[in-house]
Order: sequence, then structure tokens, then C-alpha cells
Amino acid sequence: MKTNKDHFSGHAADYAKFRPGYPEALFDWIAAQTPGHDLVWDCGCGNGQASLPLAERYRRVAATDFSAEQIAQAAPDPHIEYRVAAAESSGLPDHCADVVTIAQALHWFDFDRFYPEVRRVVKPGGLIVAWTYQLLRGGPTINALLDDFYRNTLGPHWPPERKWVDLAYQGMPFPFEEIAAPPFEIHLRWTLADLLAYLGTWSATRRCIKAEGRDPMPALSERLAPYWGEGAREIVWPIILKAGHV
Repeated sequence: MKTNKDHFSGHAADYAKFRPGYPEALFDWIAAQTPGHDLVWDCGCGNGQASLPLAERYRRVAATDFSAEQIAQAAPDPHIEYRVAAAESSGLPDHCADVVTIAQALHWFDFDRFYPEVRRVVKPGGLIVAWTYQLLRGGPTINALLDDFYRNTLGPHWPPERKWVDLAYQGMPFPFEEIAAPPFEIHLRWTLADLLAYLGTWSATRRCIKAEGRDPMPALSERLAPYWGEGAREIVWPIILKAGHV
């Protein structure tokens, strides 16, 4: 049985500052799939990156996360109740939520315990929507350097659950009646400093520093700098989404 593994509390402030947000079209699509808009359970909410846009579309958001440090970084909102709770034991009432959302977190959960909790909390016929974003893309040379950093420099330091992101959530246990969703992407314009700050929030980067006693970021910066150019450039994260009726 998997247990909760906390890969992000130690750098929760950096996570809140440097992690990308999600496109508004994604939240519009979620809201369009649910007849009711009373309560959404945002599970594994982290610092509330999905909770805030959900609060614009649902009357209430129950935002839960295992990490008190992550929740401490969340922006307050009168429509959001933040709570420290494991995904597998939310403390929410039975059949109270129109939808449960899981942003960039489902692969960390204990599926055998989480999915029964979803069935208990979500209204019959309600929705489960989980998404993750894959490795960012920034052009052929940038992609090649990032792929090498991801697979070779950091490869031994990724937690095993990361495999589900690499597999685009294919083959992941998901015992619900799946529904089709349109493609979504995150588009941002970032400087090289922005990119490096983001890569520094990766769990594998932190584990590499701890295990090897060195920071791999300066060497990556030197490799990227000649190709990144001055100022900002557009980068894209493909979003992988799984949705189904409960």
C-alpha cells in the first residue's frame, strides 16, 4: 500500500511562486460538464492554483492537501475552505461534491484507498477530473537539452510514481466511465531565469541535490544559455486529462 509521500513541503514557497497555472478554458470545460455548481472538491490542492479559478465557477470549493506548508502558501478566498487532509481521507460529508478535481497530483495517491473516497464524497453521477502536464517544450534544441536533463541527470532521482506522468496517465487505474475531453495546453513566455527557477521546484532536482551533494542547475544553465537567447520565449506544456462519471 502506498502512503502519502511529501515531495514539496520543503520548498512550498518556491512551488507557489514558480509553478505554472492552468488555462481558463480547462476550468470552463469542467464547469460545463457538471449540472450542479454548488461544491467542488479540489483534492491535492497544493497552494490553490486550481482552487482559485474553480471558485469563480462553483459556489464553494473544498480544497484539501496533505501538506500544511503548501496550504499556507494559498491565497485566501471567501468561497474556498482550505483543509489539511490526506486524499484518501478527506473528512468531507457523503455525496456532497458535484465534481472532484485533481491537478498534477493523482499519480501520488493510493488508488485503492482514494477511489472509494471519491465515490463516497462525490454525488452519484458526478465527475472526477484529473490532469497533469508533461515536460515543457521550447523548440528542438531546447527540447533535446531538457530531455537529457530530465532523463539522464535527474533520471535516478525521480520518485517511482512519476512514471504515470511519463506514460501520459495511460494504463493508470481509473475505474470510472471515462468521457472525452478536448486538448489543453499551458502557454507562457519565460526568461531563462524563470525556467531555471521552475526546474528547481522539481522533486527530482531537490533529491539530486541531497543525494549527490551538488546542484545540477548551473551546468544546465550554461548549456541552455546559448540557445535561449535574450529575454523571454514561448514555452508550452501539453496537458494530459482523464475525466469520468462517478
